[in-house]
Amino acid sequence: MRSEANAYQRTTVRSRGKSRADAWFRLILASAGLSVLIILAAMLISTAVDAWPVFIHSGLSFVTSANWDPGTSRREITGDYGALTFILGTLITSGIALVIAVPLAIGCALYLTNIAPLGIRLPLTYAIELLAAVPSVVYGLWGLLFFVPIFVRPVNKFIADTLGELVPFLGNPVVTYNYASAGIVLAIMVLPIITAVTREVMSRTPVAEIHGAYALGSTRWEMIRDIVLPRARPGIIGATMLGLGRAFGETIAVAMLIGGSQRMPTTLFQGGQSMAGIIAITFQEAAPENIKALLGVGVVLFLITVFVNIAARLVIWATGGRVAGDAAV
Repeated sequence: MRSEANAYQRTTVRSRGKSRADAWFRLILASAGLSVLIILAAMLISTAVDAWPVFIHSGLSFVTSANWDPGTSRREITGDYGALTFILGTLITSGIALVIAVPLAIGCALYLTNIAPLGIRLPLTYAIELLAAVPSVVYGLWGLLFFVPIFVRPVNKFIADTLGELVPFLGNPVVTYNYASAGIVLAIMVLPIITAVTREVMSRTPVAEIHGAYALGSTRWEMIRDIVLPRARPGIIGATMLGLGRAFGETIAVAMLIGGSQRMPTTLFQGGQSMAGIIAITFQEAAPENIKALLGVGVVLFLITVFVNIAARLVIWATGGRVAGDAAV
């Protein structure tokens, strides 16, 4: 009886110890998860508080006006601050980047996971992952000194001469460094990231479903269309949002290639500016009130990024359930 009682006591003590360990483990993980939200909230609140005088001074015109005329006061807000030009520059260059990069990334990922022989697949996969790690300033210098003047500008000129009369947004004049040039180089920068994530998602497609599709007489394209792409759709959306996040926040490369103009965009081939670019270029020499305005631009950029990610999450939720239901059938 004593041995049974001692065994029961030891088991009880051990169970209590495990329960305490599990409780501490859950607490640590919950703290780690909440720390991300706390850091993001602290960033947003601190920058919004510093930029609040500019928001009060400019009102809604901060995001609807294109007149950016910084003042030099240390205590008051004397300038005019309208960030619409920079907002449009960020959206235009990021949009160009995604339009070019996403189809290419999906095609590359499909080739690497379903078509390429093993001898080619591994070197290409390593090369893509290596390109994803290249610093953005390297892409910027490469585009500034080599790619844009030699390859991109002639293409831009050809498009403007042929389609400019039909599509005014693609018309002349064409300057070397413009929205299109920045967007094309930005597409090359985000392409490896989107490709790497998309390839990883597609490689997780169940082999049994692929073999089942072939057993039912599907061609390779039908298998990809009915099995691989539906399974990978949420991952593709997530990879796209990851690339879009980098495109939104890219600073040095875009600042080098976008042209540095503060005019409202009328064509893709004129110079412009982005939100991240204007912050990086003018922050160090800005007057105190201008710094507050630049912080306001950072707040707007942060809110746009959050809104886009929330929209992407809603799309994933809306499509993920349907994909799971199709797979279950």
